[in-house]
Amino acid sequence: MAARADIDRIERLATGQDGVVTRAQLIACGATPDWISRQVTRKRWTRLFPGVYLTHTGRPRWRSTARAALLYAGRGAALSHTSAAFHHNLVDSPGAMIHVSVPHERRIRHQPGLLIRYRRHIPQAWGRLRATGPIETVLDLIDLPTTTEDEAVSLLCRAVQRNFRSEQILDQADRLPRLRHRRLLRELLSAVDLGVESALEYRYHRIERRHGLPRSTLQSREALDGTWLRADCRYARLGVRVELDGQLAHPYGRTDADVWRDNAVTVLARELTLRYRWRHVTVTPCLVARQVAIALRSRGWAGMPRPCGPACAVASLGEHRQE
Repeated sequence: MAARADIDRIERLATGQDGVVTRAQLIACGATPDWISRQVTRKRWTRLFPGVYLTHTGRPRWRSTARAALLYAGRGAALSHTSAAFHHNLVDSPGAMIHVSVPHERRIRHQPGLLIRYRRHIPQAWGRLRATGPIETVLDLIDLPTTTEDEAVSLLCRAVQRNFRSEQILDQADRLPRLRHRRLLRELLSAVDLGVESALEYRYHRIERRHGLPRSTLQSREALDGTWLRADCRYARLGVRVELDGQLAHPYGRTDADVWRDNAVTVLARELTLRYRWRHVTVTPCLVARQVAIALRSRGWAGMPRPCGPACAVASLGEHRQE
């Protein structure tokens, strides 16, 4: 059995490691293999990975599991990809697996809940809970073939909101000899610089570009009726606004605040508000372009939208014009 002084050392060690200790650390503190086994069999501790223990029972916090994964992976290991993104508050969910990058020459036995990535060049990593840096993590995720365009937009928006400039991200990307979505990265960062703050806004920005619509001002703010209001997209000179309601923000349609804002815009600013949701923008983008074009032309826009293909809904506007 470990002496009392050794138990105190173990408790201090666990406190500094999110409640997690390794078998080697315990033995260095004077614990015996039998004593360690008894902590688990008597349900005082929980074994998270081989040779890595949580010094209490109950469901472990994510940070404790991540710490255990790093201790299990050993020398040179760092949280990366989704785990690093969650650690840096770039994504809202850590996912089901702990992602850890290790030097390519090492080999680690597979464990449930742990995804090991062997890499010749691990990006710069640091911190008490060692993880790849925020920009490096964003580039890692964008480089994955499974990352969707919408997910890439969300990542870049979160990074920019955390005061990482587009130039910093591009500079880091230019140092990578291989980056799967380099062209997409530049396109997305250009959109973010224009004011895009979500994947839905990026999709609407793309609708404008593909259909030759005027470019709206994104995230326009003004004071109306004593309240600061913000429009997702605004064609100020034409008196038209477009509000984009994401499923997470407005799961049941317009909120009371939205209704009050739309009424203020109509009464005081005399502007027309069009409102679209995910399904409109993603499933029927050409119909959205057509309706926006009709609204803009009703307010004085002299241009015509450009069909994006033979079956594009905006083509009928040109036919009506010819008649």
